[in-house]
Amino acid sequence: MTTIVVVHTGPVTVQPIKEQFQQLLPDARVINIVDDSLLNDVRTAGHLTPEVTSRIYNYMQNAQSMGADIILNACSSVGEATDVLRGMIRTPIVKVDESMAEQASAIGPRIGVVATVSTTLEPTVRLIRKKALEHGRQADVVERIAEGAFDALLAGDAARHDDILRRAIVELAAEVDVVVLAQVSMARLVPALGELRVPVLSSPRSGVEAVRRALAQH
Repeated sequence: MTTIVVVHTGPVTVQPIKEQFQQLLPDARVINIVDDSLLNDVRTAGHLTPEVTSRIYNYMQNAQSMGADIILNACSSVGEATDVLRGMIRTPIVKVDESMAEQASAIGPRIGVVATVSTTLEPTVRLIRKKALEHGRQADVVERIAEGAFDALLAGDAARHDDILRRAIVELAAEVDVVVLAQVSMARLVPALGELRVPVLSSPRSGVEAVRRALAQH
């Protein structure tokens, strides 16, 4: 049986990714490692720290010991740790947002990125620019923080979080060729956005599709 270990930095990414695995890789054994101190420490520092990278390394080593065929890094805020750890962990590692970043740069040069925390926004923007450069494409990135949304979610007010975020996405869609949702937890809003003039990309499905492609090549 195929074993996939997913490293999460908080509980909010577990369910949306689990649902995609059930649809796309229903026979796989999926193990979730969740440590919500990782994202909290990144937010406190304002950036990825060596200490957080070290803890992620330990989790990925554990995943390797569990016999994982693939490791999925589920958080964009710590995605750049994966770039460091890929050379240190034998098991292939997939970043949940890497495929989404490639798709965005293929759609058009004006790419809007929405996040609720700056520690996710900045690495996502860097990843999109990196992917565009790799493919010889232009990427004019418009950044947008949905102010107050993350605090509302932490306070248990999902409706307010969704309302703030929805308005930010709709406003940004009027300015760009494609909108990228920088956090896995945002994906559930897509069906409620209605008809927009540009595509809105989210990472849970494209991330799990990338896992499926990697397994096929493994």
